[in-house]
Amino acid sequence: MKFLIDAQLPRRLAGRLREVGFDAIHTLDLPLANRTPDAIINEVSVNEQRVVVTKDSDFVDTFVLRGKPWKLLLVSTGNIRNDELKTLLLANVEKITEGFGIFDFIEVNRANVIFHS
Repeated sequence: MKFLIDAQLPRRLAGRLREVGFDAIHTLDLPLANRTPDAIINEVSVNEQRVVVTKDSDFVDTFVLRGKPWKLLLVSTGNIRNDELKTLLLANVEKITEGFGIFDFIEVNRANVIFHS
C-alpha cells in the first residue's frame, strides 16, 4: 500500500510507515512541498494509487463530489501529540490496509477505525 501524508501531519509519519514496509511520502517530498494544492495532491494520489492521509475535511468533500483522491484516510483525532498519532496509526495499520481492500474512505479517531461506504 502506498500513502501520501498531507502537510498538517508530521513528515516523520511517512518515515515510520516506510520503516514498517509501506511506500509513503509526505507533501514535503513533492516539488511544491507543503504549498502543493489539494488538486495536485489528488492527482498524485490517483496517478500513483496512493492513500491520502489527512486531517483536512476538504478532502472529504472532493472525495464525495469528484471521487478524488484515490483513497482517503481521514484523521479525526483533534489535537494529538505526534508520537500519539504515530502510535495510533501504527497500531491500526493492519486493520486500515485490510479495510482499503473493500472501502475507499476510512476515518480514524482516538477510539475507532470507521469504514465509510
